[in-house]
Amino acid sequence: MKDLSLGRRRFALGLPLVAAACGASPEPNYYTIVPRTGPTLPRGPKVILLKDIGLASYLDRKEIVRSSEGYKLDIRANDWWGEPLAGLIGRVLVVSLSQRLPGSTVYAESGAINADHNCIVGVNIQRMDADKAGSLILIAQVAAEFNRPRRTAARTFTITKPLATPDTPGLVAAISDALGELADGIATLLQ
Repeated sequence: MKDLSLGRRRFALGLPLVAAACGASPEPNYYTIVPRTGPTLPRGPKVILLKDIGLASYLDRKEIVRSSEGYKLDIRANDWWGEPLAGLIGRVLVVSLSQRLPGSTVYAESGAINADHNCIVGVNIQRMDADKAGSLILIAQVAAEFNRPRRTAARTFTITKPLATPDTPGLVAAISDALGELADGIATLLQ
């Protein structure tokens, strides 16, 4: 009788461990967007403030959104951004614009730097996911407000990039390429 109760206790103690092991999901894969180099332009505002990125709410999550086609979100449950997406895009654009406009100082609104800027740039990302044809679609609204002399410029960019591979690394690489092209367009807008 004593052996039976000991066996039951071991079974009861081990049951939560088995349940936890069965229900545990694998560690997520973390991804980041990398800046792409582009052509340098001879002029631009001396100091540029990049406002915090406006992000469509469906993209504002830790998981990577593969597609929004067919009225359905295809979310990669185990593929996550390595940092909040709006901050990641802002960081990449600051680096990319600094490379394209070597005579300008570019800094992010949410950073520690607070300088007297000549231009404020705002970016709204409306879409950034793959379509059914296997291409990344990036739709971004950009507005620039110059204060010396006072003027404004705005443009909507629609950028399509084919996915080299249909998996998440292929999607993230296409996003990196598309943001590089967006940085090219912003730099031209600031001329």
